[in-house]
Amino acid sequence: MALGTLKYTMNPEDIIQKHYRQDRDLYKILIDHSYDVAAKALSIAKKHPEMNLDTTFIHEAAILHDIGIFKTRSPKIHCYGNYPYICHGYLGSELLKAEGYPRHALVCERHTGTGLSLKRIIEQNLPLPHRDMQPESMEEQLICFADKFFSKSSPGKEKKPDKIRRSLAKHGQEPVDRFDAWYKMFM
Repeated sequence: MALGTLKYTMNPEDIIQKHYRQDRDLYKILIDHSYDVAAKALSIAKKHPEMNLDTTFIHEAAILHDIGIFKTRSPKIHCYGNYPYICHGYLGSELLKAEGYPRHALVCERHTGTGLSLKRIIEQNLPLPHRDMQPESMEEQLICFADKFFSKSSPGKEKKPDKIRRSLAKHGQEPVDRFDAWYKMFM
C-alpha cells in the first residue's frame, strides 16, 4: 500500500512538532528513523493481506513510536533530557495519552527491545513503571519488529537479521527467540 493511499486519523508530524524544533538535529534523527521504521512495517504489512493489519494505524504509530526520546539522555543522538534512554517508551506513551491517542501510546510503551516483561523490569531493577510492556496486537508486534532493523545513529541503513540477533542476545535468549518468531511470521 502506498503511503498516499492511507487515510489518516491524525497527522503524526503535527504531534512531533509540538515537542521538537524542526531546526534541531534531534528532529531530523527522529523523523528519518521513524519513516524508515514506518516504511519497513508497511512493506511487510503489504506482503501479508491475510493478516488484515490496520495500515493507517501502523503508519501513524511507527512515526510516533520514539516521540519520548527528547526527555532522555543520549548525547550521541542529541538527546539531553533527564531520564535514562530506556525510559523513552513509557515517556512517549504518557505524551500520546495526553494527546488523546491511547492506542498509539501502547506502541511507544511496548517497543523497547522486543518488549519488556514485568518480571524482567523487576529482576533487572530497570527505571521503569512496574507493568508488563510487551507488544500484544499484531500491529504493535510488527512495529516493534520493524524498529529492530534501524538505528537512529545510521539513518536509512537497514541492519541484517544476524546483527539484530547478536545485539538482542546481549539481553538473553528470550528477545532473540521473540525476534525469530516475528521473523518467521512476518518475513
